[in-house]
Amino acid sequence: MFIDYYETLEISPKANSETIERIFRYFAMRYHPDNRETGNETRFSEIVEAHNTLRDPVKRAQYDILYREHLGLRHELTEEARDARGLARDSVIQANLLNLLYVRRRRDVNSPGIGDEELERLSGCPREHLEFHLWYLKAKGFIGRTENGTFAITVEGIDHAGTMSNKDRPDATRLLNHAE
Repeated sequence: MFIDYYETLEISPKANSETIERIFRYFAMRYHPDNRETGNETRFSEIVEAHNTLRDPVKRAQYDILYREHLGLRHELTEEARDARGLARDSVIQANLLNLLYVRRRRDVNSPGIGDEELERLSGCPREHLEFHLWYLKAKGFIGRTENGTFAITVEGIDHAGTMSNKDRPDATRLLNHAE
């Protein structure tokens, strides 16, 4: 797991060596385990680790490469989180998976499962993306693994797929309302 040493020392990534030393001394005195008022052994260890890395020019250069990569990943995560279309796409993929598994169970209730590779092929979703959706649907109780390791829709999944399709089809809702 990546640790942001600049954040640990509460300094800028552009801080010079004098600033690093000054801030380190301040925090070292403050969090040293011998300090009865503000001592904190865990925080002190984190500060020493950050200082030892950032004070050495070679270690700092190596760390800065990782730091920039981490910033790039954080930026990508932020951008993806801001894109509301991602949630909509995920909902469509999950609905498609449920529909595939629903049709499979309806056609053969005794052998209702679809394997990982076949789900990947039928859904058009790569395995690395499918993992999230399968995890989610399984955690919600909408799908499960069969004895032979394939995925199959559950009763809860059938009910959920039915409510989803009724919401998306106004004609079906009108017919149900008219019948009452």
